[in-house]
Amino acid sequence: MTVYGIHASHEQIHPTALLTAVQRAEQAGFTAAMSSDHFSPWSSRQGHSGFAWSWLGAALQATNLPFGVVTAPGQRYHPAITAQAIGTLAAMYPGRFWAALGTGEASNEHITGDGWPRKDLRNARLRECVDVIRALLDGEEVSHDGLIRVDRAKLWTLPDEPPQLIGAAVSPETARWCAEWADGLITVNAPPERLRELAGAYRDAGGRGKLHLQVHLSWAEDDDTALKIAHEQWRTNVFKPPVCWDLELAEHFDVVAEHVTPEEVAQVVNVSSDLKWHLEQLHNYSELGFEEIYLHHVGQDLIPFIDAFVEVTR
Repeated sequence: MTVYGIHASHEQIHPTALLTAVQRAEQAGFTAAMSSDHFSPWSSRQGHSGFAWSWLGAALQATNLPFGVVTAPGQRYHPAITAQAIGTLAAMYPGRFWAALGTGEASNEHITGDGWPRKDLRNARLRECVDVIRALLDGEEVSHDGLIRVDRAKLWTLPDEPPQLIGAAVSPETARWCAEWADGLITVNAPPERLRELAGAYRDAGGRGKLHLQVHLSWAEDDDTALKIAHEQWRTNVFKPPVCWDLELAEHFDVVAEHVTPEEVAQVVNVSSDLKWHLEQLHNYSELGFEEIYLHHVGQDLIPFIDAFVEVTR
């Protein structure tokens, strides 16, 4: 049976309001949640970027929902610190936490002052981080000298069972690569043929575990309002890699998105006031093999969306 969860977008919403929203989502019948992990928003209009790891502890305590987070070890986070954060939450909330590991975006990682590596180097760095994190979560002492360096690190507080480490991918090539090391795969909504290709690439390469999907959507009482919300909040997110990976500041995204039209946003966000239409899209994703589907309403007021989408949880 498909799990339908809610996505908590830290780059758009104050953490207090996000906590209220996930509590409301659980009351409405949602059975899972996931979280972004940003240092910077995609646009000055979004206007927030709370620290996901602090918030996750509060959210796990305030609800009974399982939570995941999409995070990028290797530059902003040393992998030993990522492992410690994962291990602590998994120890406190057994069976309720997973982490999806990706190569990140310059908008979050440039803050260290280090150069932003090429994609092939980011992949290699992430692969080293995965091995370090797994070893630490297994209780090993780790030293490593490579693209990342670790000196005699050991976690002293460990979960009874290491949580799943999910691979994050938006291309079939990356999905195949994730199959080498990941306990599952997560991606974002795209045309059905693209999602079918990506899921197939992961499975054909021997990828194990569940397929997860984050769905960007905009709902309101009428179509015009739903489209206005999507355009106002998410027009900086229409750009394909490498643009979305390599821009550094929210101001940069706002400049390049200045002439993005509402119709262009509707190509990457499911926009409609018709709940039946939204539910049909979600069911189509489920039929493609995605076992956990996380709904990201791209507006900043999640409560009306949660109350309207209660049907999806049934």
